Amino acid sequence: MVQGNLSHVTTFILIGVSDDPELQVPLFFIFSAIYGVTVTGNVAIITLTSIDSQLQTPMYFFLRHLAIINLGNSTVIAPQMLVNFLAEKKTISYYGCATQHGGFLVFIVAEIFMLAVMAYDRYVAICNPLLYMVVVSRKVCILLVVLAYIYSFSVAVTLTSWVFSMSYCSSNVINHFYCDNVPLLALSCSDTYMPATAIYISAAIDLFFSITTVLVSYFHIILAILRIRSAEGRKKAFSTCASHMIAVTVFYGTLLFMYLQPQSNHSLDTDKMASVFYTLVIPMLNPMIYSLRNKDVKEAMKRVLTNSCQTFKNI
Repeated sequence: MVQGNLSHVTTFILIGVSDDPELQVPLFFIFSAIYGVTVTGNVAIITLTSIDSQLQTPMYFFLRHLAIINLGNSTVIAPQMLVNFLAEKKTISYYGCATQHGGFLVFIVAEIFMLAVMAYDRYVAICNPLLYMVVVSRKVCILLVVLAYIYSFSVAVTLTSWVFSMSYCSSNVINHFYCDNVPLLALSCSDTYMPATAIYISAAIDLFFSITTVLVSYFHIILAILRIRSAEGRKKAFSTCASHMIAVTVFYGTLLFMYLQPQSNHSLDTDKMASVFYTLVIPMLNPMIYSLRNKDVKEAMKRVLTNSCQTFKNI
């Protein structure tokens, strides 16, 4: 541990997922594979929804931005994490830590609201199909995405400025694999009541509005599906939102597990395991969820591969 006032030093030390030396190399390969699949899957979704003419709808516009957010979130965390698995000194610079902290907040808050926007999109598509392209027009789509990014950036700047305005004078060892709010505040010798309160209030408000939007949207979606007389019609309507329902359940389930567990059972080790899931595993799973359960995406993939092969043969 490094003693003294860390407001004037240049590095923090990240303990990582585990401090067991024998696990560092195996964990490096495991998380390298996870990150590789994450990059491949999300870049594929971004590419397909950008170039395929059949995927130029609001649903896939929002899916593209969810993939961008997932890619950004994992990229903010994973490279530094992988380096530290093999490094003798698992350090990150003071400003690098602040940048990582801010980047994480930008993408996690943006994901919270992007999932809510996607739920609203499905609500309009199923409950008001005749007005769908009017209500969720191109301008509305761009406005919703821009607002999500602007809000997430403002939250990130505000909270990061607050956290890094604290004085750190007992240790620079962060019990985490990235620069997160709770372990950083645990190191501070300043009064952390106000920043900690601001962080939890912000998280509670964001989750409340996002989850409320999702629940209200799906309540009306389920009612609309139940009113459809034919079984085939109900199945088709349900299939348009099944992937999103799975993604929402996994993402919010992880966050609620982390924030609503009893204080007596709460620990930084538990936080680390939950953080692994929503910063690295979920960004890997989302492309699989949306591609494996989505006929349009699978057909778009076939078209792109077929056209690529044909182009290659003609060269």
